[in-house]
Amino acid sequence: MWGLIYVGTFLAAFLGSAAVKMTADPFHGKYTVDWDDSVGTVYTDLAYGDGEANRFDLYVPAGHTKEHYGLIVYLHAGGFTSGDKRGDAGILKWLCAKGYVTAGINYTLFSQENPTVSVYSQTMDVKNAMPHVVAAAEELGYPLDRMAVAGGSAGGTLALVYAYRDAGTAPIPVKMVFEMVGPASFHFEDWTNYGLDKNPEAAANLFGTMSGTAITPEMIRSGEYLETVKPISADRWIDERSVPALLAYGKHDKVCPILSVQPLIAALEANHVPYDYFEFPHSGHGLQNDNRMYAQYMEKLEEYLARYMGDAG
Repeated sequence: MWGLIYVGTFLAAFLGSAAVKMTADPFHGKYTVDWDDSVGTVYTDLAYGDGEANRFDLYVPAGHTKEHYGLIVYLHAGGFTSGDKRGDAGILKWLCAKGYVTAGINYTLFSQENPTVSVYSQTMDVKNAMPHVVAAAEELGYPLDRMAVAGGSAGGTLALVYAYRDAGTAPIPVKMVFEMVGPASFHFEDWTNYGLDKNPEAAANLFGTMSGTAITPEMIRSGEYLETVKPISADRWIDERSVPALLAYGKHDKVCPILSVQPLIAALEANHVPYDYFEFPHSGHGLQNDNRMYAQYMEKLEEYLARYMGDAG
């Protein structure tokens, strides 16, 4: 019973705190664009599967002036239970205006109608969508040769998993990942926000729901659960070939355990993978109280795009 209560508490907290600063604009238009046909075109609700949520939006820059383009995919927030690709139109248009093909992907959400959905099944939605995104861009005359994957909150988790678990099977090379406040690992002792470090039953229920596989309290105590949650744990897939990461987390986040990013950072460092980590000192899950650091994060993002994704101009 208590484990199920913890699952509900986690999902409610994530849902209530889904918005992150990436979708806001405190800098008076610096990271937005006046969108019209001279900037680009949006193709909405393109299908990548038979499910109602198996849709993506594709943004292509005006003109066909380059031999190859870079693709940036941004995955929406929403606590794994809500949200939509349309909520990221601002960042997708801004990136497209810089010369990239961009895409927002919907994935099947956990709900009463879809009780078997898990973080794992959502990662598979994203994986299955990628070839369709690439094919759609190329059919429109935009050949792609590199990509970045990104997201916020729940979308940040999905972006990290794709970048580190699935990059080897991507239809084009993955060059980098950038994300904000997505749970990056599932070590129960780090999930102190929800008391999982002191409650193996709650940890088993929450991690079992997220992984889509049954986990028992005994598996938590023995450590056996770590193999079960590996498919949704970005930190477990890092090696010396992994792509660079740009990460942002709030020091006072009550939704995404800030300790959950530490195993990812440790794995990046151990394998000498380039990364930059921004810890917002006065902010929670929405990264709402540190505009100066947000500006630094966005400036670093532009550096990453120039370095790893090439000149999009």
